[in-house]
Amino acid sequence: MSLSLLPPPPTSPRAESAHRRVARHLVDTSARAGILSRPLLERFPLRRWVPSEVHTLLDYRAGVAAVVAGHLSEDRTARRAGWALGTSLVGITLLTDARLSVSKLIPIEVHELFDYVHGAAAVLAPFALGYARRHPLTAAVHVLLGLSSLAVALVTDYRCQTGMHLGGEHLTDPEGIGA
Repeated sequence: MSLSLLPPPPTSPRAESAHRRVARHLVDTSARAGILSRPLLERFPLRRWVPSEVHTLLDYRAGVAAVVAGHLSEDRTARRAGWALGTSLVGITLLTDARLSVSKLIPIEVHELFDYVHGAAAVLAPFALGYARRHPLTAAVHVLLGLSSLAVALVTDYRCQTGMHLGGEHLTDPEGIGA
């Protein structure tokens, strides 16, 4: 028995609404969703609960939020940190081998490593760069974005589209979601 978040598509492709197609696409866990990433350090991600496409959308949102939070700050350091955190996240996401990226130049495992490094950098930046006390709202946004990035990275079902992996090709889907 297959458990699905959405009912199966109607027999006629025109009968399914655009919203429903997008929702079905975002929660797809079949082989069409892509090729599973190799586990980092034989351990990460801890679980594969968040679909790769949802993670990608969250990355775009977090990148824009980091830039906006920095821009709204009156502190030059906070603005630069927001710009660096946001543009690096959006840039890496646009270039990752994932379904919702523009160009597939970066292996999915490199993106996963970047997620952990970026999350830690976003949490530490306000304190290391000294704008946590001067602009607590900007600092709070950056810390929360970093923590959410780390949390989501630990439970994302990372999948690539072209079979490009860190350390070589991996053309099969060895296990299911939640493994």
